Amino acid sequence: MVSGDMKTRLLLLLAVLVVAACSAIPLNLKTPEVSFVGLHAVEASIFEQKLQVRMKVHNPNSIELPVNGLDVDIELADEPFAHGVSAREFVVPADGEAEFDMLVTANAATALLKLAGSSGKAEDVRYKLKGKLSTKLGLLRTIPFEETGEVPINDLLGKRHKGG
Repeated sequence: MVSGDMKTRLLLLLAVLVVAACSAIPLNLKTPEVSFVGLHAVEASIFEQKLQVRMKVHNPNSIELPVNGLDVDIELADEPFAHGVSAREFVVPADGEAEFDMLVTANAATALLKLAGSSGKAEDVRYKLKGKLSTKLGLLRTIPFEETGEVPINDLLGKRHKGG
């Protein structure tokens, strides 16, 4: 049987442990910026494409960000394009960035038709990334993100710019 004094000590110890665990997680953690660098086809059929996508994660925080993986939906030219889940682990340095490749599955027909119908004059293509980063930061296990930007169409098609 546990005495009243022992219960008080156990509760106090539990409270100290909870506070210590929570203090290890910064309260003002800024959302990492995830951007799309480029892609190339790995395997393709008429209904589905497997693509290797190059992504960049920028960590605006003063602590390193240990990433367990990434779950992302990609839109191109305002059309759903691809979805991927990566279980690759890497660390993004404090106030730094890391690039990595991941495989995604696409049904690119709609987006590619829209791009082809844009009269070929577009230099850049709008993209939207929406998903979550899985982390090893104590109680903070997932960080949602949503980023938009533009990528040169030649990078999407795997072509290099002349002279670059």
